Amino acid sequence: MSPIKLFKNNFRDFFKKLFKKKKNARIGIYGPPNAGKTTLANRILRDWTGDAMGPVSHIEHETRSARRREGVTIKTNGHSIGLDVIDTPGLATKIDFHNFMDYEMEEDEAKRRAKEATEGVIEAVKWLDDLDGIILVMDATQDPFTQVNVTVVGNMEARKLPLLIVSNKVDMPEASPNTIMNAFPQHPMVSISALEGNNIDTLYQEIAKTFG
Repeated sequence: MSPIKLFKNNFRDFFKKLFKKKKNARIGIYGPPNAGKTTLANRILRDWTGDAMGPVSHIEHETRSARRREGVTIKTNGHSIGLDVIDTPGLATKIDFHNFMDYEMEEDEAKRRAKEATEGVIEAVKWLDDLDGIILVMDATQDPFTQVNVTVVGNMEARKLPLLIVSNKVDMPEASPNTIMNAFPQHPMVSISALEGNNIDTLYQEIAKTFG
């Protein structure tokens, strides 16, 4: 190859790399019901887009299908990272329609919700095949050694995908984030209150570090 042709090829390759747009990292927000996944998704979207992911509720399985927002750019410490954020339904090993009836729902409505919630769990599991990483939200007031948490952590480790643990609800007096840290010391963890915004800047720094 002549020197001129070699120069042209190198010049072309350089500009391809220079202007190649890096795809957004596809990040799923996972965790058990009522851990604060949608509250966190709303916090991220409001901080960086002015939008929101969806409604929250004290009733479990309010989110019964995955919701996705593309092109969320987080800027921290002079760096930026583009994310596609997927808010997933709460993972559970068993969904009983009687639990919905405890909130004064009619039986037909309770059964419909239970069916949708079960389908949502299946959808959330399927999403694992298309993700670049996971934010696993745990309730700092609850025991972290649940089947859901252990299964998600093990799944991510088997796939060799990055995992960031968020210890949520630290604004609650009974919160114990150290219990979560001691349970899964092999993964980075940030303690926050998604509702109050406590320590949220540290979370954004860790997101950029973990998924960037």
